[in-house]
Amino acid sequence: MAVSETASMSPVMAFALVGALGVGSQWLAWKLRLPAIVLMLSAGLIVGPGLGVFDPARDIGPLVAPMIAIAVAIILFEGGLTLNFRSLQDAAKGVQRLVLIGAPLGWLLSAAALHWVVGLSWASSTVFGGIMIVTGPTVIAPLLRQARLKRRPAALLQWEAIVNDPVGALAAVLALEVVLVLQTTETRGEAFWDLSIGIGFAVALGLAGGVGMAWAFRRGKVPEYMKVPVLFVVLLAVFAVSDFVLHESGLLAVTIMGLWIANAGLPSFEELRRFKEHATVLLVSGVFILLAAGTSLGTLEMLGWRSALFIVVVILAVRPATVLISLAFSNIPWKERILVAFTGPRGVVLVAVAGLFGERLVAQGVDDAALIGPLAFALVAGTVVLHGFTLTPIARVLGVTASDTPGVLIVGGAPWSVAFGQLLEKLELPVLIADPNHAHLRAARRAGLKSYFGDVLSEAAEHSLDFVRYQKVIAATDNDAYNTLVCTGMAHDFGRESVFQPVPVRQETARHALPATLGGRILRGELSYFEANRRIHNGWHFRATGLTEEFTLDDWLDKNPEALPMAEYDGKAGLRLLDQDAQLKAGPGDQLIALYPPDPPEESAQRH
Repeated sequence: MAVSETASMSPVMAFALVGALGVGSQWLAWKLRLPAIVLMLSAGLIVGPGLGVFDPARDIGPLVAPMIAIAVAIILFEGGLTLNFRSLQDAAKGVQRLVLIGAPLGWLLSAAALHWVVGLSWASSTVFGGIMIVTGPTVIAPLLRQARLKRRPAALLQWEAIVNDPVGALAAVLALEVVLVLQTTETRGEAFWDLSIGIGFAVALGLAGGVGMAWAFRRGKVPEYMKVPVLFVVLLAVFAVSDFVLHESGLLAVTIMGLWIANAGLPSFEELRRFKEHATVLLVSGVFILLAAGTSLGTLEMLGWRSALFIVVVILAVRPATVLISLAFSNIPWKERILVAFTGPRGVVLVAVAGLFGERLVAQGVDDAALIGPLAFALVAGTVVLHGFTLTPIARVLGVTASDTPGVLIVGGAPWSVAFGQLLEKLELPVLIADPNHAHLRAARRAGLKSYFGDVLSEAAEHSLDFVRYQKVIAATDNDAYNTLVCTGMAHDFGRESVFQPVPVRQETARHALPATLGGRILRGELSYFEANRRIHNGWHFRATGLTEEFTLDDWLDKNPEALPMAEYDGKAGLRLLDQDAQLKAGPGDQLIALYPPDPPEESAQRH
């Protein structure tokens, strides 16, 4: 007897398994620098149709469908929260073209490919074609960090994914509404009336939820510690009420609600954004594992040569045609157009929404919609694996990479920062020195270093700076509180292990010491801003020393007892900044970067 027929587990154990597989896959993907979606897909298929250990319908029961529906609603709400209209206005014309022209064109071409290549009905093709507009913002970001593209092609890919996320969801929801209403009503007039009432009510309810939350948060009607719970409860209420009036219109309502809140200019929006990102990571993981594990072997066997041909057509025809037509007669160079045209990985949002919508269509008698879920899995796996391995070499061939190795963003134009930046540039590492004080950047400009006048935490910096080129952040201004603010704000995107600051001047006293949850890692040597710059003024200098089999780390330590090691550089692994607790690991072939005391006069004369 098959394992799936004999083995079963309690719902609690099933929930624990879903969480462990989903979050565990994402962590392992981060550790191995692989696309998380591929590992989640593999894990779900292995424990589900592969081994038969986990079957959502058997082990969890009737709760599976409403759980996935609520999770998708929150995911789409998150998609609405990412779309800030001011960001779209500030984006390049190329991004606007990819959204305004590319989204409807991609919808049309994708639906045509589904109908004529795979053989799906127009109902299934139209719904799935709308979801295919989304190119996967959660997948694009790590690929861009790995490829180190120039600013313009990176911005085109990143902002297209972010903006098209809610646009594709809206397109799919509207298409689903049309199909469901036509399937459940007898006359076209009645269908049009039901659809108009449902969509109108969903839009009105979504706007009411967004306006109400914005008003309550702005007027202080909800205490800070209750904002996230209240938002979550209102979100569920809007979804449930709208869905009661017209089936699946709740997804449209919560997307509209997210759009309104994203553009309301709330002072507490950052906290809400963090909530939705954390919630989305958990929910996307859970939905992906549930959908993959619930896929039967029979359904997977339905994917024949037509499905493989469909993926080829999407990658080699639909995506390139959409991008090249959208960017026609623009000022974007052809090399960048080609790169964007052949880069379109799909992500977890597509799989989650496609799986749910496919089930809804099957329940209404659209039998071929059972293929939507497996096709989504195949499309995501194919595009993520392909682009994950080809984006970097294609970008290098086309000459649109910004740098082979990630660099350092230094906030603060003090002498210490300029001296460190000059040494990093000699090692051919990208360096940017930013400072909100224009006078502080004079030394950096005289040294020929790239500089930015402004606040790196501002919205303008987000749109004008190419953060993808940098992997480490050093906040070294004369304001310890601002350094802490910069590290805290950038830790979310760069990682807490990659943001550094000098030791605060008054850190040793309990009255001035900040919580460990704020700020970045303290640079090795534990020099304050003022002490570091005093040493530079007194003749201390940075130098990189290459280690060999003959001249090891121990030899260097014996020869330079007063020098302060600050970083280690491996041409392949990149730069490793050292914090106050770091152990030196540099070996043969590595460069050891240190702050040296002033040279004796005779040695200084020889060195110069």
